[in-house]
Amino acid sequence: MTQPYKYIRYVMWLIPLAFFMYQFILRLWPGLMMQQILTQFSIDASGFGLISAFYYYGYAGMQIPVALLLERFSARTVIFFFACLCGLATLLFTYSTHLYLACLGRFLVGAGSAVGFLGVSKVISEWFPVLSYTRMVGFSFSIGLLGAIYGGKPISMLTESYPWQNIALVLVFASIAIGCLAYGVLRSPAHQKNPVVNQETFRLSDFKRILARPELWLLAVANLLMVGALEGFSDVWGVPYLMTAYAISKNNAAQLISCLFLGMLFGGPLLAWLSKRLGHHAVIALCGFGLCLAFIILLWSPHYNGLLLSSLFFSVGLLCCYQVIVFAAGAHFVAAHYLGMTIAFLNCVNMLGGSFFHTIIGRLMDTFWNGAVNAEGIRQYSLSAFQMSLLIIPVSACLGALIVCVLWVREYRKNKVLSG
Repeated sequence: MTQPYKYIRYVMWLIPLAFFMYQFILRLWPGLMMQQILTQFSIDASGFGLISAFYYYGYAGMQIPVALLLERFSARTVIFFFACLCGLATLLFTYSTHLYLACLGRFLVGAGSAVGFLGVSKVISEWFPVLSYTRMVGFSFSIGLLGAIYGGKPISMLTESYPWQNIALVLVFASIAIGCLAYGVLRSPAHQKNPVVNQETFRLSDFKRILARPELWLLAVANLLMVGALEGFSDVWGVPYLMTAYAISKNNAAQLISCLFLGMLFGGPLLAWLSKRLGHHAVIALCGFGLCLAFIILLWSPHYNGLLLSSLFFSVGLLCCYQVIVFAAGAHFVAAHYLGMTIAFLNCVNMLGGSFFHTIIGRLMDTFWNGAVNAEGIRQYSLSAFQMSLLIIPVSACLGALIVCVLWVREYRKNKVLSG
């Protein structure tokens, strides 16, 4: 390999990686401006939860279509289109005054964000040796999390000085700029021919075989129930809860949430190491029970302690990496040539968990609302409303862990019969 080619591939990799990092900001952004959004659309917590949920509908629904598009077309074309879609959808969301248009905007932002990690994976597969693929994908995911770790606080600081619509325009410009950069610079290697989609790889009958496995459904449901800590709390409800519970600034609340994503940087390798010694199901179940305990402590900690909360969120981030082990566990239930579709299925259900938690938490918030409103007539939610609503996260995590325990017992009995 020539030296210029060696350096060019890193330039190609950095372009989709920039969008992958950036889409975390688009994902977390509404949670930093809950009050502004409630005022803009004259909605309650249920409406806010609905808006948040539509991002996940778009993200989950486009996983398989985006994968197909990346096989059919070049990465630069697909990334350009979906990055620009994110920008235009953010514009629609910002300047719409109707709830349903706002939901459509967030749906399209989620759909556009689906190309983030898939685009990085595609470029890595084109520009890097096969033996480097796993290492580069893992490294890319860790770097991408920096967008979640360091993106929240600057946005929260800007919201205290500027109207949120002005901040949205910056996000719109950034989306389109990254898309144009991808189209202008990103290329496939000279030796890389345009791939032809293998139609047999995506036959409906193959997908039906995957859906016919009850073990995969149990694993998918457990994953959905346990994802509330990441996609239900940290993405949207975490910052408003911390501001209400401890009377801290939005900046400090966003910084605490970033500790969760910092924990995720280390959680993947740690849980992978543990799963080799304890087994996939044991690690997933332990993570579920750990998340349950962590959130019970979080929701009923009476006094603010920055060190304790930072450590708690870091631990939650470690435990949230159980999702990586879920994919590994799912691989054991299917043949090797069904692996890609199986992971896509599990990831779709995983992202639908975000919509589930946002919708349910929003409805529970309104159920436990005590009638308080601000000067503009917008509902104000008490600490007890947050606590009772967010209680669904530890309860669901515990249920998910119990489902994995059922799978664990079934596999143990099956292996015992085979060995006997």
